[in-house]
Amino acid sequence: MIKIIDILRKEYPNIKGTALNYKNPLELLIATILSAQTTDERVNMVTKELFKKYKSAEEFANANINELENYIKSVNFYKNKARYIKECCKIISEKYRGNIPDNMQDLLSLPGVSRKTANVVLSNAFRKDEGIVVDTHVMRLSQRIGLTDEKNRDKIEEDLMKKFPKDKWFDLSNLLIAHGRKICKAKNPLCEKCVLNRICRSAYEHRRGNKKN
Repeated sequence: MIKIIDILRKEYPNIKGTALNYKNPLELLIATILSAQTTDERVNMVTKELFKKYKSAEEFANANINELENYIKSVNFYKNKARYIKECCKIISEKYRGNIPDNMQDLLSLPGVSRKTANVVLSNAFRKDEGIVVDTHVMRLSQRIGLTDEKNRDKIEEDLMKKFPKDKWFDLSNLLIAHGRKICKAKNPLCEKCVLNRICRSAYEHRRGNKKN
């Protein structure tokens, strides 16, 4: 399994972490909440102005909801996300004195924070690997390559955590995401250009099917 990471690391030597732009854990948390079912590129466009307006958990918590919605209206489900951000930041401001929790349990207690969101914050902002970021790219590639047969995001994460050592979790998710964006796309994956072609279950089944035909 480590071979997959080694191959992808040679292909993407400059991938160091999330593609989301942030300067501190609060910004990363909010950007990750916004990124659900929205591209990182879109989120980065939105947060460029958003983070100029609101600079602390207290400011987000006290934001006018309509004004906050207006800043993020180009992302999917912006109304729900605006509410999550306000509620989340209210708790952070009051319970954690404006500091983002640095453990999974406390992060998951915040509105709008899933395991995926918590893993992004912990691994990128705090360099803590308590799990593996499983976004749509990691889900798709894990299934195609043959790393899991699960459909549920949390169960996929469990399978990956069993197959890879903890010190590889951070690299694994970031490299799979990079490869998913460039090569192993949801529609029309570029299998002929894929460096994992020879060890990918989906590619193998495709080749075998062509031979039968």
